[in-house]
Amino acid sequence: MGNSIQVRDRFADGAQYIGGKLRPGTSGRSHDVVDPATGETVYTYELAGTADIDAAVAAAREAFPGWSGATPAERAEVMHRFAAVLAEQADDFAYVESLQCGKPIKLSTEFDVPGTIDNTSFFAGAARHLEGKSAAEYDGDHTSYVRREAIGVIGSVAPWNYPLQMAAWKVLPAIAAGNTIVLKPAEITPLTSLMFAQAATEAGIPDGVINIVTGAGKEAGEHLVGHPDVVMTSFTGSTAVGKRVAQIATSTVKRLHLELGGKAPFVVFDDADPEAAANGAVAGALINTGQDCTAATRAYVQRPLYDAFVRRVAELMETVRLGDPFDPSTDLGPLISHIQRDRVAGFVDRARAYATVVTGGEAPGGDLADGAYYRPTLITGAAQDSEIVQSEIFGPVLVVLPFDTDDEGIRLANDTPYGLAASAWSRDLYRANRATREIKAGCVWVNDHIPIISEMPHGGYKASGFGKDMSSYSFEEYTQIKHVMYDNTAVARKDWHRTIFGDR
Repeated sequence: MGNSIQVRDRFADGAQYIGGKLRPGTSGRSHDVVDPATGETVYTYELAGTADIDAAVAAAREAFPGWSGATPAERAEVMHRFAAVLAEQADDFAYVESLQCGKPIKLSTEFDVPGTIDNTSFFAGAARHLEGKSAAEYDGDHTSYVRREAIGVIGSVAPWNYPLQMAAWKVLPAIAAGNTIVLKPAEITPLTSLMFAQAATEAGIPDGVINIVTGAGKEAGEHLVGHPDVVMTSFTGSTAVGKRVAQIATSTVKRLHLELGGKAPFVVFDDADPEAAANGAVAGALINTGQDCTAATRAYVQRPLYDAFVRRVAELMETVRLGDPFDPSTDLGPLISHIQRDRVAGFVDRARAYATVVTGGEAPGGDLADGAYYRPTLITGAAQDSEIVQSEIFGPVLVVLPFDTDDEGIRLANDTPYGLAASAWSRDLYRANRATREIKAGCVWVNDHIPIISEMPHGGYKASGFGKDMSSYSFEEYTQIKHVMYDNTAVARKDWHRTIFGDR
């Protein structure tokens, strides 16, 4: 792929992928995919209606017996081919991901796409390692063992910040465990999710195992979550929408996995490497233009290092290059939309009344004026209970606050409704180890912030949700645990029967 005309050609049949084929939506309403770097429309499609959701669920339900009945080796083999197809098409995926999201091409090429290929390879192998507890005679008279079984049709909803990776995180553990899936990507960024499903078909994954429905949350998303034939919902997005998803899922007694918002603390103790911490803060705050639920958003710096940290972070932020996402030298692309850019700007503008904007705090002009760009922004002097410290901004904004004692630093880090990710910066093993124990987050990095790997779980505490993406732990979400127990005595009248009738 090389331009938006080819995108239109590739998806000329529509943005719904049901039973192995593209088709148009039936809602009667169209939607534009817009390049946030230029404001230009790159693709227009018909949104999914409830009939499309029903068709996709029916296709998934029809495919379930065959796919769940395949051996783990058979599922693994075709998923390894899936990884190979993704690798062959890596350049296309990177181009389209940058086109629909505004990601710098170096981020798509070096992070999003290879991460997705690696996830696919990991789950291809993990498909053969769905283990239960070993057989044993726990009471002496019976042999027990545990089966892990596929649970059925999964209905998942993914966000717009990492469309390709989020599609993979939802789809791969589900299908590796033998389930089938209907995924609703964000309507503003559906293209790489559709390409992901097409690549699966090309690799030999049967029609109906992976279905994509692209529609609005209120109509398509809520109908999918509430569908009686969907047995589980996995949702990644804001905490506010997550609460609504939970309400709908609970009403239909569905299994539920939620990966919600974050407000990650970045705790710098006074023995940390100052240069490493400053570089880590800028990278951790600005990745994906700050549109990352694990991004470093609250830096707590012990007072001896505070002033130097602020100066160095400001210096580094001012070197970050905003520009055309397809220029290999561009460091920071636009936000996902002008609406999101204005939302971020609103947080910063309101903060001016009670805090100091050290650098950034504005949209660039000139050649970038038509895009949804916003400069890297550093804020100091905010109170712990202020909006800029407590609310998820989802943009290139870092707030820095000082602390005095280790107790205070950890207390401030935990002073948030969220608990998705955090980092601690120290050269003292015991100090860092304490932080990893006491900071309430699903992931705590030490002397780094952001790296993720397929082998390790991703998921949060508190208002950041529950359940895990990636790793073998994700199978806890996508498998049903069944206890099987065999009598070994061949005795008709069991000793325990006397509790119901007769004597010993």
